Amino acid sequence: MVNSPALSGMPPSGTTVPALVRAAAGDDELEAVWLNELGGLTYRAGARYLKWSPPGGPDLTAERARLDWASPYHPVPEVLQLRVDAGAQLLVTRALPGASAVLLEPRIAARALGEGLRALHEHLPVAACPFSRSAEERGGVNPPPVDEPVVAHGDPCVPNTLVGADGRWSAHVDLGRLGRADRWADLAVASGNLDLNFGPGWQPEFFAAYGIGRDEERIRYYRRRWDTEAA
Repeated sequence: MVNSPALSGMPPSGTTVPALVRAAAGDDELEAVWLNELGGLTYRAGARYLKWSPPGGPDLTAERARLDWASPYHPVPEVLQLRVDAGAQLLVTRALPGASAVLLEPRIAARALGEGLRALHEHLPVAACPFSRSAEERGGVNPPPVDEPVVAHGDPCVPNTLVGADGRWSAHVDLGRLGRADRWADLAVASGNLDLNFGPGWQPEFFAAYGIGRDEERIRYYRRRWDTEAA
């Protein structure tokens, strides 16, 4: 089981909009999109997304660096600016066309998730990637041998794949954990997250879309690693 923290999801009604977000939005109407497990908030403002991290939260400069690096190779959000105020950070990106896979019918979402991760793993050049997300660097002990090194998304949950009007993947978002890793670091988490969002039964569709059979040893290892970090 791949767990997601209880706080992740739509912000509750009445959630206070951070001052940094209000200032960046200007005259654009704000639409609350997501509240993460660490209290970070994401809003849509016109053709932009405003991702806010509270003091002590994830460092959005790391995500900016990864988006800037990945953008020549793969469809990811364009960074417009990064603001910092009193320890809080705000990453402003240009909105991309497409809907989050989590909003779609399960079969479409599962296939888009698998095909999208395959494309990301093929598009991003491992040798040129300056970021690492190896099992050992994440605190893992005795990981299975690397099956295939890729530049992993790092947070390949269903909401982070965008899907176009044709039902195919179109882009990836939330790349703050992107780095070199075994492809199973992504595959194990993404497939397990399908169960969390849509219930059991869609993992075979995911693995068929990616073009790979299940590897139970690596799935168990990387799901445990993910759950340990989430806890």
